[in-house]
Formats: sequence, structure tokens, C-alpha cells
Amino acid sequence: MKSIIIGIAGGTGSGKSTFTNRLKDEFRDDVAVIYHDNYYKDQSHLTFEERVKTNYDHPDAIETDLLIEHIRELKEGKTIQCPVYDYSQHNRSDKVTAVEPKKVILLEGILVLADERLRDLIDIKVYVEADADERILRRVIRDVKERGRDIEGVVEQYLTTVKPMHYLYVEPTRSTADIVINSGKNPIAFELVRNSIKKILETEEM
Repeated sequence: MKSIIIGIAGGTGSGKSTFTNRLKDEFRDDVAVIYHDNYYKDQSHLTFEERVKTNYDHPDAIETDLLIEHIRELKEGKTIQCPVYDYSQHNRSDKVTAVEPKKVILLEGILVLADERLRDLIDIKVYVEADADERILRRVIRDVKERGRDIEGVVEQYLTTVKPMHYLYVEPTRSTADIVINSGKNPIAFELVRNSIKKILETEEM
């Protein structure tokens, strides 16, 4: 079975997770989903206060080498043990989740198009963009409501690391994308990608 990797990138709060999850809801167990966030490096050697100050929007914060290894294994038909990140603790948890190879694998994260080695493993590259004001509002709401963060910390993190890293590392990957869409709720873009996945799934195994 040949696996097709669809990379979905874009700035924080752009709607890429919404777009990814809509596809997951549409195809359920017919596709696998990997979130780049789960590959944040283990920081158990640091105190909680030190982990809070980590620049999570820099490529060095992510164990991309492990992700590349896992993507290659999935392409070879092997099941991987994907790490699980705990946002409330700013650290990788001691849990893993098994991800089985599928004909379509969705790979989501702000930096999935930043590393050339990873980019070369991605068959369809999607970049989701949104207005900067919309992105910060979504980030604040998400981190406070879903990830247990305090609003002051979220705003400080955005201004000191998220915003500058976006312009330095995330936005430049837009030019490497095959498809650029405005908002994760764009119905035309969703139909385009949905139909592409449907066609892949309907294709007989080679």
C-alpha cells in the first residue's frame, strides 16, 4: 500500500487544525492524522518555569528527525508509536499512541513545510493563511479555553516568540505549498482537497 502524505501548514490560529479535523471527520478511520505539535522535544530536564519560556515556534523546539523517521516508516507500511504532548505541562507526556499506515496521512503543524527533508516526503502541500488579527484572537481563545493557559502568558508568548517566528520561519514556507487557502473553513478549498482524498482512497492498491 502506497501512502500519500498531505502536509497542512500555516500560522498559529490560521485554521489549519480546523481544516485538518474537518477532513478527519469526513474520512474517519480511512485516513491517519499526525500533529507536528506532538513532536515537541522532551523537556523533563527543565523546571516548569523554564519550560514556559521555551520558544515553541522555533524549528529547534521540535524533534523533526523523529517525525521524519516515523513518516518513512508509515510509507513502508509500518505502525509507529507517536509521542503525545501535554500542553498544560509544556512537555511531552509519558504516553504514546499507535498510528497505523493508511493510504492517506494528514500531517498538520505550523512548520511541516519548513524542513526540506520533511517537505520532500509530503506529496500534497497545503498552506492555510488568515489575517494576523484573526490568528491572535483564535490563539488566545484556544490556549485559554482548551489548553489551560492564562491570558497574560498567552499574549506575552505571542508578542515575544510566536509573532516574530511566524514571519521568520512559517510565512516563508507559503511559497513551497501546492495549494494556498484562506481560512480553514473555506468551502471550495475543502471540496478540492476532499475530492482529491476521495479519489486516492478509491484508487486500487498498486
